[in-house]
Amino acid sequence: MSNLDTHPAEERVCGGEVDPADTAASGDTELLEPREVPLGGPRAMLVRRALPGKNRRMVGAWCFADVYGPTGVADGPGMQVPPHPHIGLQTVSWLVRGSVHHMDGLGSDQLVRPGQLNLMTAGHGIAHSERSPADAPPLLHGAQLWIALPEDDREGPARFEHHADLPAFDLPGTDAPGARVTVIAGEVDGRRSPARVHTPLMGAEVVLEPGARVRLPLDASFEHGVLPLDSPVRVLGHTVEAGALLYAGEGRTEVELRAEETAHVLVIGGEPFTEDLVMWWNFVGRDHDEIVRARRAWEDDREDADDAGGRRFAAVATDDGAPLPAPELPNARLRARPRHRGA
Repeated sequence: MSNLDTHPAEERVCGGEVDPADTAASGDTELLEPREVPLGGPRAMLVRRALPGKNRRMVGAWCFADVYGPTGVADGPGMQVPPHPHIGLQTVSWLVRGSVHHMDGLGSDQLVRPGQLNLMTAGHGIAHSERSPADAPPLLHGAQLWIALPEDDREGPARFEHHADLPAFDLPGTDAPGARVTVIAGEVDGRRSPARVHTPLMGAEVVLEPGARVRLPLDASFEHGVLPLDSPVRVLGHTVEAGALLYAGEGRTEVELRAEETAHVLVIGGEPFTEDLVMWWNFVGRDHDEIVRARRAWEDDREDADDAGGRRFAAVATDDGAPLPAPELPNARLRARPRHRGA
């Protein structure tokens, strides 16, 4: 998914209210409230973006989180994101409802459905598009996240993976209702996803039954984030609404999740990412000049109808839409920033 902001900038993070009666609340949590961002065009679909934020920009190597829907697509365009570029990251597409058609410059042409993972590794550069197909189910609801690539891997070749069969297990509830856990990336409770990642991290969907109260095992060396996709979830003393993200620091071996209604929740985590990043538009780099070079290459490639060798961003041949122009760079030089303010 593209960041379609015409003036890309860091997002704000707002502190959430903690219930003083809840002894699970602690000082190393932070509630990141999302802001609504239109995803392209006059009939844009709105997404709720919790990462990056002004104060906290990452959870492990996870550096971007959008939640969208549920939104009707029967009488509207749904998701229509034309060809656009990425560098230095992986995109993770995850659906609760509906379907999305992914096409990219490698020739990948893949429909993703609920419970399946589309993972695209940009490396040195890739272009892709994401669109609601003509025969899509009437509702679209899901999330897209980005994972920053570390220095040793960020200039590598582009790659696309689709995983329709991911490890899953049942998590018993404290009282009666429980949850179903699907391991999207990394390892959870001894179950490992086949998705290829480049830093120690994890990602899982937890589907809580109504009234569920469950404890999800965690890696104590990781920091974590809890991102509800539909219903509010009670975790670590916070009520976290859909689209918001609760950050929790290192040192936990488990986290308790509670929901009054059926709730789809993404839990992400990883070892703290120690490399400072420049994140601008759809690019994750290390300095201003690198972003300038990537933008120039994209503008040259998208305006060149000849898809011969020498291009950084191969054309998305199966998408007949016009590639997305890059926004203008800001007047000031972009600065590399750490994972959170004060780091």
